[in-house]
Amino acid sequence: MNLPSHGANPSHLYKASGVTEPRNVLDFSVNTNPFGPPSWLKEKWPALLHTIEDYPDPTGRKAVAAIAEQFTVSHEQILLGNGAAEIIHFIARHAAGQKAVICTPAFSEYEDACEAYNCPVESVPVSIDNWKLPVNELIEKAVDAAVIFLCTPNNPTGQSFHEKDILSLLEKTRQSKVMIVIDEAFYDFASDDSLAKYVNEFSHLAVMHSLTKMYAIAGLRIGYVIASETIIRQLKNYRPHWNVNAIALQVAESIAGDHHHASKTRTMIDGERNRMKEQLERIGYLVLPSSVNFYLLKDPELDDQKPLLHFLMEGGIVLRHTENFYGLNGKWLRAAVKKEQDNNRLIDALIEWRNKC
Repeated sequence: MNLPSHGANPSHLYKASGVTEPRNVLDFSVNTNPFGPPSWLKEKWPALLHTIEDYPDPTGRKAVAAIAEQFTVSHEQILLGNGAAEIIHFIARHAAGQKAVICTPAFSEYEDACEAYNCPVESVPVSIDNWKLPVNELIEKAVDAAVIFLCTPNNPTGQSFHEKDILSLLEKTRQSKVMIVIDEAFYDFASDDSLAKYVNEFSHLAVMHSLTKMYAIAGLRIGYVIASETIIRQLKNYRPHWNVNAIALQVAESIAGDHHHASKTRTMIDGERNRMKEQLERIGYLVLPSSVNFYLLKDPELDDQKPLLHFLMEGGIVLRHTENFYGLNGKWLRAAVKKEQDNNRLIDALIEWRNKC
C-alpha cells in the first residue's frame, strides 16, 4: 500500500487505503495551529489582496529585515523560501552528488530532496525511548558528508534534542566541510528559544524555520533559513526569481513582530497535550512525551497500527501513519493536538476501539 508521504489532504489517505471516506472527517494528521491564524491576519486580509497586482519583491527585503531584527542577525544571513520545503531542496541541490546524513525518524522531505539531487543518504537512528542525539556517530559520518539534517523539536516524535549535545556536535565538526542543518519548524510550539542564536559562532550551522505551522498559513508557503553569509550566498544561487509571493512576504513581515500569538498558543496546546497523554494512558495506550502540538501514540497490543488507523478512518478520524518514517515503520500513529471538543472525539473513538478489541 503506497500511502501519502505527508499529513493533511485526508482524501489521499482514504483513496490509498481503500477505506470509504465519510462525509465528515476530522483531520488529526495535519499539525498546524488548531486555533488558526492570528486575528489581525484575518482583519488585514482584504488589504493584502491588493498586493497581487504587482510582482513581489524578489529579495523580500522588508520581511528579511523584520526577521533579522527578531534574531539579531544581518539581512545577509537570511534566505526566504516558498515554505521550508523549498529551503530543504536548495540545501540538497547544493550538496548534489555528495553524502547526506539524516537523524531518523525525521521529516521525509529531507530524504526525498537528497535523492532528487543524487545524494547518497545515510540514516543515523535515534532511540525514541531516550531520544539522545548520537553525537559520536554523527561526528564520524561528518568526515565525508556534505550535510547533516537534524529536526528538533522532532517531526514526527515531538521530542527535542538537548542543546548541549547539539553544541558538542557543532564544536567537534567545526573543522569539517559539513553543513549542519537544524530544522526548527516547530520550535515556537515549545519555547521562544532558537538555536539561530549560534549561527555567528558556528559558520557551518544553518537553522530552518517555518511560519506555516504556528500561524496556520500552510497555503501561503513561507519559511526561511538563518546561517552564515557564506552559506546564504551559496544557497541563493538556487533560488528562482520571485520564489515567495507578495501576500506571503507581507504576512511574514508582520509575523516577525507578533510574539503574543505564539505565547498564547503554547499555553493552550500544553494544557490539551498533557490532558490527552493522561487520558490516553489511562485507557491503555502508549503515548510518547512531546513538547509541541502533536504526539505519537500506539495500541500496545498491535505491532502494526494499521487496523487502528483504518478503524478511526471509518469513523471519520484521520491520524498520521508512520510507515514512511525510518525507525517507526507503522508501529506508531501521530496525532495533532486540537481543540478540546475535537480531542474528546478522538478519546471517545479510541475508547470504542479498546472496547471492541
